[in-house]
Amino acid sequence: MGSNDYCMQVVTDLGTIDRSAWDGLVLRENAGPFLRHDFLHALQTSGSVGARNGEPTGWTPQILVLHEGDTLVAAAPLYAKTQSYGEYVFDWAWAEAYQRYGLRYYPKGLVAVPFTPVGGARLLARDTASRAALADALLAHAQAQGWSSLHVLFGRDHEFDLLAERGLLPRQGVQFHWHNTPEGYADFDAFLAALTQPKRKKIRAERRKVHDAGITLVRKLGQDITEADWRHFYDCYCATYAAHWSTPYLTLEFFLRIGSTLPEHLMLVNAEQHGRPLAASLGVFDETRLYGRYWGTLQPVDCLHFEACYYQMIEFAIERRLHVFEGGAQGAHKLARGLDPVPTRSAHWIAHPQMREAIARFVAHERDGVEHTIEELQEHRAFRSGRASGDERRANEPA
Repeated sequence: MGSNDYCMQVVTDLGTIDRSAWDGLVLRENAGPFLRHDFLHALQTSGSVGARNGEPTGWTPQILVLHEGDTLVAAAPLYAKTQSYGEYVFDWAWAEAYQRYGLRYYPKGLVAVPFTPVGGARLLARDTASRAALADALLAHAQAQGWSSLHVLFGRDHEFDLLAERGLLPRQGVQFHWHNTPEGYADFDAFLAALTQPKRKKIRAERRKVHDAGITLVRKLGQDITEADWRHFYDCYCATYAAHWSTPYLTLEFFLRIGSTLPEHLMLVNAEQHGRPLAASLGVFDETRLYGRYWGTLQPVDCLHFEACYYQMIEFAIERRLHVFEGGAQGAHKLARGLDPVPTRSAHWIAHPQMREAIARFVAHERDGVEHTIEELQEHRAFRSGRASGDERRANEPA
């Protein structure tokens, strides 16, 4: 069956796509909570993507779907971008190069979960044939729109193999993930026992600092998170952005919506100091993975970020017997706290022939550097010798 046997449609409002049909593809691909209809739709209805108070956010939904008759057989979370914020695969240098040569880089096309640097399916499809047709349709749409480029971020290996066949340039990055043992750690102390003595001592000292500052932490699951909890969390989230002279990507309405529609995937860590709410961090989880996502504090406290965003998350993962905790983008400091370097992948189609040649040379050189960096980082892992690295365990994980 060829691509001409499918009907392609570009959808600007995910709410017009049948929720059960979309989530059927997500379930088939085991694509996780971030591709769920409720999550992506909440981004749009809350004004986090699309338009907010009548002003564009720089993320315009152009969800690309394929139907066979009345049946949804493939879909991709595609957005037209007029900037590069909230992507976590940085192409600012590419945009600057375009500007220097008098070329237009924006708008561009992006297949990704907005503001969410976690791996997972990006080309949702019923089967191999519809996935290939979806890849072809994405390229055809990018060309028809006159975009400078098309970018697919944090997808799966078989998707990138498919895209490479169509000429997209491969790019590699690095993140830091914590991995459970095959049998599962008994508790946090058992995890600490697997670390070298200096790293174990450092983590215990950091946790003690938080305790000695009069801070208590409580984890709450989605169905127990109240509106007051969400409002406090959002105040902390905004305060942390403001402290870095930045503006938050997500709105309070977004968090209230996913709190209502996806409670089974949410875990909130609340921190209080002498009974006064101070900080909060939010994790998203499924049957096998925990994703550390958002954090904020009303005032800085030494080591509180490590406690709320790493140690509480690792404890939760151990208790739930989850396989992996993804600690978010960047941060070599995570290595000392029991997270391992793992490679990430993206793919990039560049329309301009000369710019494509230059970017191809850049990503090839960058890839060599990333691979060398991962090798160096693995030499400084927090674990005692004899324990497989996260990268080695990742190679044995199911796709």
